[in-house]
Amino acid sequence: MAHKKAAGKTDQHISPAGKRLGVKVSHGENVSPGEILVRQRGTRFASGRGTRAGRDHTLFAMVTGKVNFGVRRGKKVVSVQAHE
Repeated sequence: MAHKKAAGKTDQHISPAGKRLGVKVSHGENVSPGEILVRQRGTRFASGRGTRAGRDHTLFAMVTGKVNFGVRRGKKVVSVQAHE
């Protein structure tokens, strides 16, 4: 007679590796062109002035400057204020 309940295979309970999503820079931080600002699934953050969105919705800087997080029409926006 078994003294433990059957639990199935243990490797069924292993969760997949994290995808390292999220905000990578803070408000007011200096960035250079090509630097990743936000990794995201979908557009939780929209791209503003001085930024572009990649194929996987990653936001990255297009210019050298300071990062600015704000809200435009109820949507969170990330932009880069270029140095002059």
